[in-house]
Amino acid sequence: MKHFTNEELTSLHHLQRANLINSISGFKPANLIGTISDSGNTNLAIFSSVVHLGANPPLMGFIMRPTQDVPRHTYENIKENGFYTINHVHENFVENAHWTSAKFERDESEFEKCGLTEEFIEDFKAPFVAESKIKIGLKFAEEIPINLNKTILIIGEVQHIFVPENALLENGNVDLNKTASVAISGLDTYHKVEKISDFPYARTINLPDF
Repeated sequence: MKHFTNEELTSLHHLQRANLINSISGFKPANLIGTISDSGNTNLAIFSSVVHLGANPPLMGFIMRPTQDVPRHTYENIKENGFYTINHVHENFVENAHWTSAKFERDESEFEKCGLTEEFIEDFKAPFVAESKIKIGLKFAEEIPINLNKTILIIGEVQHIFVPENALLENGNVDLNKTASVAISGLDTYHKVEKISDFPYARTINLPDF
């Protein structure tokens, strides 16, 4: 088994270190975040850091990379008008989704450049991805700077959820296998997901005899 100390990680080539740290955490959700500027320029970018933060109120977060030296159109648009969407990536358009990570100009829309379709709903400014089967509309709630590496935790409150009826279970769970949502490992590798099992809520009185 290969062992890396903190000192050895620091001495790795920056690309090797980035790939290692990004993949060692395991599979992450693949989501496209859709935004629009106040001047009407739409933007779409792939993120693997979306996380549930709480259900009451319904909050979700994602990590924004440092904004000091590189334009972050997603961040700029969210700060301008306060709304954005999170859209699952599925097997049938995973390559399109991947290429939204390229550095397009401010007035170029990743929707158009990467062959994906803008979808708007009434009274909600940010664009959804029409091809996505699971879509979430959020209102910006808070940002928390992470001083150690200058990233930002963006927190939004869920305003809208769209999910196929056949994937929504009676208990509220979503069957992601029925939507063919994909996962990411590292920076550029995509995976199918497959359900292994489900279990009852864990209580010590019901602990199996392992």
